[in-house]
Amino acid sequence: MTWLTTDDAGEFLATAGPFLASRPVEHTLLLTVAETVRTRGRRAFGDADPLFGWWRSAGGDVGSAFLQTPPHPLLLSQAPDDAVTALAAMLAAAGRRLPAVNSTVAVAQLFAAEWRRHTAVTTEAGRRSRLYRLGTLVPPGPAVPGRSRVASEADRDLLLDWHEAFGREVGEASPTIAGQVDDRLGYGGLTLWEAHGAPVAMAGRTRQLAGVVRVAPVYTPAVLRGRGYGGAVTAAVSQAALDMGASAVVLFTDLANPTSNALYTRLGYRPVQDQVMLAFTA
Repeated sequence: MTWLTTDDAGEFLATAGPFLASRPVEHTLLLTVAETVRTRGRRAFGDADPLFGWWRSAGGDVGSAFLQTPPHPLLLSQAPDDAVTALAAMLAAAGRRLPAVNSTVAVAQLFAAEWRRHTAVTTEAGRRSRLYRLGTLVPPGPAVPGRSRVASEADRDLLLDWHEAFGREVGEASPTIAGQVDDRLGYGGLTLWEAHGAPVAMAGRTRQLAGVVRVAPVYTPAVLRGRGYGGAVTAAVSQAALDMGASAVVLFTDLANPTSNALYTRLGYRPVQDQVMLAFTA
């Protein structure tokens, strides 16, 4: 039983891909981040090389996987306790610097405890999120004024501003927002809701991987909230994903935001699992 690592997203997906695709809803982040690095290059998410890894059981099967794209947290799938313990020891021995871990609650807590044991860090609880999967889409009611449209290159400046504002609000500012926006514009992955002739909300979607599309981010400027625009654009993107043939449409919410959790439940999204981000401070 051992962890194997690589900085090559293609090798990671070729080896760990079948494991990730066996539960594509729960592994949506790992799949989409790895695929983005594979298609856009190693620096898709930052200025340092990523690291990918998979855990082989005694029988040789892949039973867990992780990735980290600095400066972002370690993303770790469900894993046996001995695999989590071994991963913390291996990364610490290699001198890997981690800002945080993002996983299911039990796995994240175990990894954080082991990381503290191997390194001189303290742990701070970060954002708790919930993964939802769409059941039957329920359009928002009453009907929201306006219409949806796929964003184009002409909307780029607005999209950059809204992505930056979204990152500030959730505490996840990214140094590569421009590249992310350009990538999504390239495959029609950003949708705007327009009302009274002007954009009032946006929602993004990932490429379809293993049958799954993830809706993210969803953003409405603060002065326009409370009018149903966020729900309307989310419903539009969700329906578009179904029309594309997605077998599952998913999204994450911040558990500290009861408004968004209630909204997505009304649209037909149902809870799958909770995750937590635990931050490390030297």
